Amino acid sequence: MLAVTMLLASTFINAQQNMVLTNKQQALVAIAAHEAKGNIEGLKQALNEGLDNGLTISEAKEALSQLYAYTGFPRSLNALGALQQVIKERTEAGLKTEVGREADPQPADYDALKQGTEVQTQLIGQPFTYTFAPQTDYYLKAHLFGDIFARNNLTFAEREMVTVSAISALPGCEPQLRSHVSGALNMGVKNYELACIPAVLAAKVGTEEAIRCTKAVNDVCGTNLPLSFDMPASVWTKGEPNTAYAQYFVGNSYLAPMEGGISNVTFEPRCRNNWHIHHGAVQVLICVSGRGWYQEWGKPAVPMTPGAIIAIPTEVKHWHGAARDSWFQHLTYHKDVQADASNEWLEPVTDEIYDALKY
Repeated sequence: MLAVTMLLASTFINAQQNMVLTNKQQALVAIAAHEAKGNIEGLKQALNEGLDNGLTISEAKEALSQLYAYTGFPRSLNALGALQQVIKERTEAGLKTEVGREADPQPADYDALKQGTEVQTQLIGQPFTYTFAPQTDYYLKAHLFGDIFARNNLTFAEREMVTVSAISALPGCEPQLRSHVSGALNMGVKNYELACIPAVLAAKVGTEEAIRCTKAVNDVCGTNLPLSFDMPASVWTKGEPNTAYAQYFVGNSYLAPMEGGISNVTFEPRCRNNWHIHHGAVQVLICVSGRGWYQEWGKPAVPMTPGAIIAIPTEVKHWHGAARDSWFQHLTYHKDVQADASNEWLEPVTDEIYDALKY
């Protein structure tokens, strides 16, 4: 077991450096996780990257359709709408986009319940009946593992990679995640491929998702793969997930309130807040760790490194966030605050704007 653990750990570290998953597999991982998070901007980027690198429209559509069974119809339908928009934009731009083949039709005598029961047994490793909720047992067997998994424009292994990636983006679903890591092995996903998924999640989605996936792989496989996605050591506390304002951020941020009305905000790599305007107050940013960006509307972005101080005038549209390859921490507070001060959140900073920035 020790030798296996060391081999997997070595493979994992190599995966972080070289991304040994194929371009198609990497795309499916990122697409599934962004769909589960409801991150449409991130999803569109992942779709474009996938379609640029051999993923077909049929495969992308199949993955997003399958995910309704795991993340719900609202997220799945929103994601399919994003795919339609991406296809339209690529067509107008003259970009090559492979349609791919549709799944083969099932024979007239196809028995979804019978087929689904066999698929579920293969995935779990033994027969299973959910006696507590017979109707749910039927839906799982006949519809999910029968109707959906029978569609052969994605393999069983690809479908489980999609599922593992999506559930990795769903906090509180760790038991299901561990079950599907085990099921992925039973469906033909290789150990080294599972070990590579967190690296893709860390690079393309977020560290929380990568850590969650790593823990599940460790639990199921008995390995000790490193949880190496967290921020480098810093004298400034990371704080708690900034859930109250998550809707105004691309990526994950963390908040640590301090004395005197000062807050320490931590951004993971690629994380940035939306364009926004402070009415009736001047915001002050002080970079204390890592590298980041500050940009005012219509002006070039300004790099921020430790010691940089920026006073943001009232009524100025702007954003700030981390560099693509670095964590970023800044202290923030407000001064010259008027009685009617407020904060107006606007549209996200697009990947087109963000990815054009270079240190």
